[in-house]
Amino acid sequence: MVSNQPTLDTMVPTVEFAEPNSDLTPKMSARNVYVYYGEKKALDDVSIDIQTKYVTAFIGPSGCGKSTFLRSLNRMNDTIAAARVTGDIHLDGEDIHAMDVVQLRARVGMVFQKPNPFPKSIFENIAYGPRIHGLADGKADLDNIVEKSLRRAGLWDEVKDRLQDSGTALSGGQQQRLCIARAIAVDPEVILMDEPCSALDPIATARIEELIDDLRGRYAIVIVTHSMQQAARVSQRTAFFHLGKMVEYGVTSDIFTNPREERTKDYITGRYG
Repeated sequence: MVSNQPTLDTMVPTVEFAEPNSDLTPKMSARNVYVYYGEKKALDDVSIDIQTKYVTAFIGPSGCGKSTFLRSLNRMNDTIAAARVTGDIHLDGEDIHAMDVVQLRARVGMVFQKPNPFPKSIFENIAYGPRIHGLADGKADLDNIVEKSLRRAGLWDEVKDRLQDSGTALSGGQQQRLCIARAIAVDPEVILMDEPCSALDPIATARIEELIDDLRGRYAIVIVTHSMQQAARVSQRTAFFHLGKMVEYGVTSDIFTNPREERTKDYITGRYG
């Protein structure tokens, strides 16, 4: 089961935005990020470091900017004509806006709120990315990638005898794990999850949370969630967003038990949101 408490090595002082004194080099860093939809400012001056070592949760009420910021990390906002992003976002020190967007999204994968398997077989859902990115050298190599990805997503034993069945025939929880396996298959460095359990039942949600815990440390994982209980269970770092601003960022246990900002406390205790 996933622990509700961070381990001792994560118990470092809470910081408000980034972690400038950390001895870990951030996998991704954002500084002074603003997002506009036309004239409307949706995100206001967000700065944060994302580490591979931790799962980072973004919490806050609906419309607060957490999903908008998540989408900025792999330039999904580029698909919205009216969207404009300013500020600096780096992946391993490289400006993501100077990178080829296809390569960026291979390195920074995305799992969406609603499971979206391709209308293809289970095998082809996983094989598609490695094939188009040239990551497999022949069928045997591709078979190995598919099996490894499904095993990491905790799905192999359930589907190994039906790899040619349609991915859309799986249950909702299985479809979401298939989408996670699909993201893993291209060997990403970061996995972004936008409310990945919101459409799932409690049993499927528990499986996804266990999977997130299993994947921690292999990838930098960022999860947007409306569930504070889920954030407490799966993350070691939490950022609280409100009205387009990141109000507070720090160790998850500190955010939930001893927040520094009154707005964070009000949200945690249910006074609004």
